[in-house]
Amino acid sequence: MKRVALISPYALSVFGGVQEQVLAMSRELSRRDVEVLIVAPDARDDTTYDTPARVTRFGRRVAMPANGSRAPLTLSPGGARAARAAVSAFAPDVVHFHEPFAPLVGWATLRAHTVPSVATFHRSGHGPALSLTGPLLRELAKGIDVAVSVSPAAHATVRRAVGIDSDVLFNGFETERFVTSPRRRGDEVLLLSVGRLEERKGVATAIEAVRHHNESAAQLWRLVIVGDGPEREKLRALAGGDEQIVFVGAVSDDEKRGWLRRASLFLAPATHGESFGLVLLEAMASECSVVASDIEGYQSAAGGYATLFRAGDPRALATAIELALRSESDASVAAARQHAESWSMRRLMDAYLERYERAHQHFYVSR
Repeated sequence: MKRVALISPYALSVFGGVQEQVLAMSRELSRRDVEVLIVAPDARDDTTYDTPARVTRFGRRVAMPANGSRAPLTLSPGGARAARAAVSAFAPDVVHFHEPFAPLVGWATLRAHTVPSVATFHRSGHGPALSLTGPLLRELAKGIDVAVSVSPAAHATVRRAVGIDSDVLFNGFETERFVTSPRRRGDEVLLLSVGRLEERKGVATAIEAVRHHNESAAQLWRLVIVGDGPEREKLRALAGGDEQIVFVGAVSDDEKRGWLRRASLFLAPATHGESFGLVLLEAMASECSVVASDIEGYQSAAGGYATLFRAGDPRALATAIELALRSESDASVAAARQHAESWSMRRLMDAYLERYERAHQHFYVSR
């Protein structure tokens, strides 16, 4: 494989797990001397991203409801056609679609199916977006040579929707990037939450837990909330001007990793809609202990190395934080970091390169 096109249906200009996967994969492929083209929505985005890959963007970005979130997509048919033309001009050995059924930037390329294709499914959970579009999705699925899901939950979702059997791999990340800055922890208990500010992320649970604890505790907890989104003002109101609750807003990847190296604990309080808990593993790789809700998407990532609590329950979260703070040791932190290494981008890309070759074989044999 000398040339790979990576297609993200979600705009790189908006923080998200799929977008992070695409950028991380592009960096790892580039380290292996593979030329990479990234295709994404948002033609107005002129940001320079942290990747050697060539980044192309098409169509007007819109925010569409999706799986309890707002997905930064494009609905421009012209953008999809322009994306197909860009991929064709690039002449890749394989096209790797992330969330291929999410409209619309990759659809023209997927339907044309002029080169081998690999598709990665990230979403878990059923809904009208899948149930009402079955015939269209089954038509799009004809353009997939090899399918991969990031978790058993995502595998079940796509199988139920269109009958595709996919390999279950994992979301990978560049573990070495999370220990490049010094570990700087002060005397205060600093709790960190990172992610888009939307209801399903459960940040409200974290705010309520911290405020409840701080009402009577001798040692106060400081909650730092990194990220932005539609629930920002509602969450600020819930915090009530509490000086121990700090809204940092959206930050760069470097800044995010810096906060992880400063935090006493990382909180992942999502209530639903998470197919895999990559954020838990990033915290573990940063040598930061983790407290997470007990939702299905987090349990496999936690692997027994995080303190779990009942999702949506602030008192249960406060109890889990106290337990995690008491039980942390050098040995537990080291064991969690070793666990996170199992999800390294190096290992993941080894697995994907095998599937790129398999896609090649399937594509040309079927012709």
